[in-house]
Amino acid sequence: MNTSTPAKNLSELIGNTPLLRVPSLSELTGCDIFVKCEHLNPGGSIKDRAALQMTLDAIESGQLKKGMTIVEGTAGNTGIGLALVAKALGYDCLAVMPNNQAIEKQRMIELHGAQLKLVDPCPFKNENHFYHTARRLAEEDSDKYWWANQFENLSNYKAHYTRTGPEILEQTDGKLDYLVSVAGTGGTIGGCSSFLKEKLPNLKVVLVDPGGSGLCSYVHTKEFKSEGGSITEGIGIMRLVANFAKAQIDEAFSLPDQDLVTISQYVRQHDGILLGSSSALNLAGALKIAIENGPGKRIVTFSCDLGERSFSKLYTEEFLKTKDLDLHQTDIDTLIKKYSK
Repeated sequence: MNTSTPAKNLSELIGNTPLLRVPSLSELTGCDIFVKCEHLNPGGSIKDRAALQMTLDAIESGQLKKGMTIVEGTAGNTGIGLALVAKALGYDCLAVMPNNQAIEKQRMIELHGAQLKLVDPCPFKNENHFYHTARRLAEEDSDKYWWANQFENLSNYKAHYTRTGPEILEQTDGKLDYLVSVAGTGGTIGGCSSFLKEKLPNLKVVLVDPGGSGLCSYVHTKEFKSEGGSITEGIGIMRLVANFAKAQIDEAFSLPDQDLVTISQYVRQHDGILLGSSSALNLAGALKIAIENGPGKRIVTFSCDLGERSFSKLYTEEFLKTKDLDLHQTDIDTLIKKYSK
């Protein structure tokens, strides 16, 4: 929107987020490492963009009518975004969420006025999975519910192709070497990579994947295979979905959770930047690319959500110890040596 005029409702404040150069990592590497500050969206995450676009497109197409309830299965941030957008535009919202996600996200969904349905975490093939639960609710009462279906709904991709990508192009003056991103639904990396590669043919797009996800394996082998697990939430999947299928990826790698713990503590102490877990993984990936490719590169990644939403996991020593992770391991030289190999 035009920020020189007042917004008519909260949803109009979504997007146009600033780009921040990370001082400590940029100076360490001789590269310009930027984060797109998506945590400054009104719902506190990049998922506000997809929530708004999916809702507006559903209203325009007639799928979402006044009096209906938006329903979605979510790891948290899309639920918050949809709750915010629904309230701003005059709809009800029901978020179906696994009960092992950060308590901070559960609270925010309810504070934004949505109903929250918690389900036990289970494999995707189980019909009680949060995705299938949301789908089933919509199928059983299609007059009451509109299912956002963020994984397969290409309005998600559209949000980033039409807005996030163009914003990055403008903010970097078209001078960009690498785009680094995690993926959950794939909407962000799909939309941004598609738009930016049209404008910047030499741009390299890099996927950084957490443990337990098969996306890195898929990029390399077209098969979904994974090892281990991760404390990250809302990223990494084991199936091909419509939004991720749009992504134009040149390189992919997985990083362990200790890397993102180290990065999150380092930039918090040196730059005052408080990252969520997926954002920390993004920045670790950007650091790896900077180290591998040498000084002078311009790299953009995303601060996906508010760091406070990861407090109970990423910033809580007792929890990290249960995962054999060290909150106090902040020696950046260890990461630099590892990424230099």
